[in-house]
Amino acid sequence: AELQPAHPHVVRLEARAPNAEGVGGITLEVLVRQALRMRPDRIVVGEVRGGEVLDLLAALNTGHDGGSGTVHANRADHLPARIESLCAGAGVPRAAAHSLLVAAVDAVVHLVRDPTGRRRLAGIAVLSADANGYAAVQPAYRFDGDAVVPGPAAASLDNRLAAAR
Repeated sequence: AELQPAHPHVVRLEARAPNAEGVGGITLEVLVRQALRMRPDRIVVGEVRGGEVLDLLAALNTGHDGGSGTVHANRADHLPARIESLCAGAGVPRAAAHSLLVAAVDAVVHLVRDPTGRRRLAGIAVLSADANGYAAVQPAYRFDGDAVVPGPAAASLDNRLAAAR
């Protein structure tokens, strides 16, 4: 509900828990499936904190031009461990979780809250598979006040963005 894009071609779907009688619930899985049937150009899945991470990874692995989702982690390089943990709770083995993550995610955008409570961009990183097939996070840019500090994966991110145009 916190996302309110001002665009005429946006369809917003929201999951809900069942009522007191146990009916009327709509899961994220159902919403993702229905959204994919609408043949979207982009899919944005809101906050995931549990097994619905599989729905996020499924949505991002459907061959669409782009998408995004929100997962809470302390730092960008903590994302693989967070995804691994959430997937483990859904019964997905570690190797499969990493494989899904690497196939689904090109870039990680890390936001933090500043002392005033406003969100700000802290960094952007790229994902790739290491020699064992596990997700590896490499910093592309760090935002320090008004300074943009390139990291070791800055060229990789720049190339990915140029290819997406």
